[in-house]
Amino acid sequence: MNAFSAKDRDLIKQKLSAEVFDLLIIGGGITGAGIALDAAARGLKVALVDMQDFAAGTSSRSTKLIHGGLRYLKQMEFALVAEVGGEREIIHRIAPQLTIPEPMLLPIIKKGSFGRLTISLAMFVYEMLARVKKSETHKFLNQSKTLEKEPLLQKENLLGSVLFYEYRTDDARLTIEVLKEAATRGAVALNYTKVIGFTYNKAIVDGANVEDSIDGKKYTIKSNYVINASGPWVDELDSLDKIENGDKLTITKGVHLVVDRKKLPVKQAMYFDTFDKRMLFVIPRDEKVYIGTTDTFYKNDKTHPQISKEDCEYILKCLNKFFPAHQLKALDFESSWVGLRPLIKKKGKKPSEISRKDEVFVWDSGLISIAGGKLTGYRKMAERVLDVLSKKILSDQNKTIPKSSTQSITISGGKIPAGMSFIDFTKTKINEAIQLGLKERDVRQLVNRYGSNIDFIFENLKSLRINKTDNGLPELLEAQILYTIEHEMCLTPSDFFVRRTGLLYFDIDQVKKNKLVVIGYLNKFFSWDNTLNEKLTNDLDNEINEAGLSSIFDPQPVDSKP
Repeated sequence: MNAFSAKDRDLIKQKLSAEVFDLLIIGGGITGAGIALDAAARGLKVALVDMQDFAAGTSSRSTKLIHGGLRYLKQMEFALVAEVGGEREIIHRIAPQLTIPEPMLLPIIKKGSFGRLTISLAMFVYEMLARVKKSETHKFLNQSKTLEKEPLLQKENLLGSVLFYEYRTDDARLTIEVLKEAATRGAVALNYTKVIGFTYNKAIVDGANVEDSIDGKKYTIKSNYVINASGPWVDELDSLDKIENGDKLTITKGVHLVVDRKKLPVKQAMYFDTFDKRMLFVIPRDEKVYIGTTDTFYKNDKTHPQISKEDCEYILKCLNKFFPAHQLKALDFESSWVGLRPLIKKKGKKPSEISRKDEVFVWDSGLISIAGGKLTGYRKMAERVLDVLSKKILSDQNKTIPKSSTQSITISGGKIPAGMSFIDFTKTKINEAIQLGLKERDVRQLVNRYGSNIDFIFENLKSLRINKTDNGLPELLEAQILYTIEHEMCLTPSDFFVRRTGLLYFDIDQVKKNKLVVIGYLNKFFSWDNTLNEKLTNDLDNEINEAGLSSIFDPQPVDSKP
């Protein structure tokens, strides 16, 4: 059995239902994935389930940055800045393929929130707390140097800028790679497995009843301990417990929009102080540019959060003020995504003022819940909750488990040959791929997507060329589908187009072009019945419509005046 293959789904279900685990984790986002890896590395027998696909919630819908927490200085969160700054460097080391250094420009505007003195102090504190390496410390640029870096910026009231570094990532792929690494260490993980209730032994939680969202079958997973790491669904999962635990979370919504780089030809990633004192990123990625994020309270459907006309208009208003020569309108946006942030509830706070700290809750039933937190801090969150669990194990069983070792565990896809930089590794793979007739641009995307696992894609490509079949799929796309099925538990068209490749967000035209052949390919591969095929086809169509803003397109340009 391949521990993370969709082909072995039935065998994985049998294993989950037949064995007793040390730990059951509910939630396959980055928090649950981090806990699974940490627990497996400590020697625990681990199971993990998610009611959707892995990373289908918050962990595929962030701003896609591993950042040092500069924005948290405004909230005086000094300890948080220090922690996420250190974590950023660790993640860069253990996942080099998914942490691409991104120079970021922060314009200094006359009468803006940040003057040079304020920025100087903030950067000094930030770089000290975050332990920023010397090669990535900030630089001040005057107006002319700033406009050299980004000619599209509005010159009026521009005093200059500061250049600093963040790391661009693919949040969903980071989650998948962490889970794959956990699976190599014995963790048993399954997507589309919904917890519908807990089981108890003398009023203490000892497992969960689950339902397979694909075939509807129900079974029980038994475990000595259970951790609720379900992100925005933490309160709902806790409410299944016999004890009423109350609402702990405030959910806020962040919206990101994607435009073709031809319509907004920025040269440089930027971080703006907006007219209402919020912050907005503008980040080029290959041939596209994505912009976000908003920060508003949210109380509607958590599974399919929707972008509103007001969200779109807010971002347009900011963009058209920043770049007056390129007056964008809603029709210019190709795709979008909406993410929900599960934050610890604090009365009287605005969305952007609520702390991004995480908290661990231990209930009388033995259920452990973790809420809050952020992408960059996932590893420390896992360490904290498992340190709490280790104390329970010591108390309950008089058994000591090792401390966390994940700071030195290179995750799946990050295993670059010793002594070789990721840049050199990329050059090597480009040379290999050219021999296979691939384009350099495609290979760079593949290396950043799969890292050291790119060799599996190459092998699949060679095999497909030997065993040619006319199924209408581009060979490079088919090579990736096969890999994600066999090694990444990809089951549905949405799994592939959204979480495994990000194509829905950054190449939605390719999704529309190939969706029918991909659906047909997966249908044949997994032998879906007609009902399931229709459902999964509709699911993908809905994702395309939501990402493509079809419900809120407004051809009228939005007034750029604040």
